[in-house]
Amino acid sequence: MPTSYIKISNLYKVFGEQSSDGVTKLKQGLSKDELMNRYQVSVGLSDINLEIKQGETFVVMGLSGSGKSTLIRHFNRLIEPSEGTIEIDGIDICSLDKKQIQDLRRHKMSMVFQRFGLLPHRTVIQNVAYGLKIQGISQSDWKPKAQHWIDIVGLNGYENQYPNQLSGGQQQRVGLARALCTDPDILLMDEAFSALDPLIRSEMQQQLKDLQQKLHKTIIFITHDLDEALRLGDRIAILKDGELVQQGKPVDILLNPATDYVASFVQDINRGRALTVRHAYLAQEGLLETLTVAEAIKQIQQLALSEMAVVTSEQTYIANVTLHQLKEATNSNAHIGELLNTQAHDQVFANIEQSIESIMPSVLGSKRQLPVTEQDGRYVGVLQKEQLAKLLDGM
Repeated sequence: MPTSYIKISNLYKVFGEQSSDGVTKLKQGLSKDELMNRYQVSVGLSDINLEIKQGETFVVMGLSGSGKSTLIRHFNRLIEPSEGTIEIDGIDICSLDKKQIQDLRRHKMSMVFQRFGLLPHRTVIQNVAYGLKIQGISQSDWKPKAQHWIDIVGLNGYENQYPNQLSGGQQQRVGLARALCTDPDILLMDEAFSALDPLIRSEMQQQLKDLQQKLHKTIIFITHDLDEALRLGDRIAILKDGELVQQGKPVDILLNPATDYVASFVQDINRGRALTVRHAYLAQEGLLETLTVAEAIKQIQQLALSEMAVVTSEQTYIANVTLHQLKEATNSNAHIGELLNTQAHDQVFANIEQSIESIMPSVLGSKRQLPVTEQDGRYVGVLQKEQLAKLLDGM
């Protein structure tokens, strides 16, 4: 399998009667406005090059007219490119015939729309199962599968309701369940949550994150909201007037905007809310609890530190110990794990996925550096006031 699951190369889309000439003029350096004024053609996309990894959430964002919705409709060939290639798992989908495109849409990918796109005359379970029914799957087979996804998105008990009997958030849950019911490899989400109220939108974002941790789908998510992009995206691409102006990990875009256009997006973002401890911690090994006091003193002094974390052989965090504590120990041959067992310790520590905003009071309220652990409790390093100050500079 290729390194990149989806690869877009030199993709152009120009709308209008002279679209092929429009691509040539673009390559010659004419601007989007010049093409419209002189040739009455509209530029949708201009020389887009992207690579998307399997199992990642890739967010495409930009203002209205930037080309993001045009781009996502190229993945399932709802829009035909003027020029360029789109490879999925090594196959250029631009070369597929009508039957192959139909199979691609039915089996390889699903789409979640901004305005839900539910069939009003069908019940919730019938809407969820719609893709399976199109595939020719019998009711005895599609019904339990549809029920499974209804349960997953929290709509158990609403199976026989109709879309107009549901709230906006519930309707979008139906849309998400319908998209997942066919077990697609790729999930296309075009402004999927933008029509929802802020609270419901936040709940849907979290549900998508929770589902993605279990399912590991390749998700292409379109949004105009940088907060949403930062929360959901493993990587982000930003479009402007059909051109790709920056792509990268959320933290790279937030801290190192490539253009004034991107900088205008990030200037009002609360970095403390958008960034997590993962972006700020300093990787550091811990002292094994089986070390003697003398061995621990030597190791701390070699690293020129005043304190370190003590961990089990599985790297589970136990507590911090200072060089001063170790030097005061009466038995230099005792294991440091035993030393800690004789002392009270209620050290606060940071989870690596916590937002900087949520951990800030603990950092500022402590005279010591905070230990950082992974979700499973493994110790990975420390969080320091100085590092936080650098990261949050410009908030």
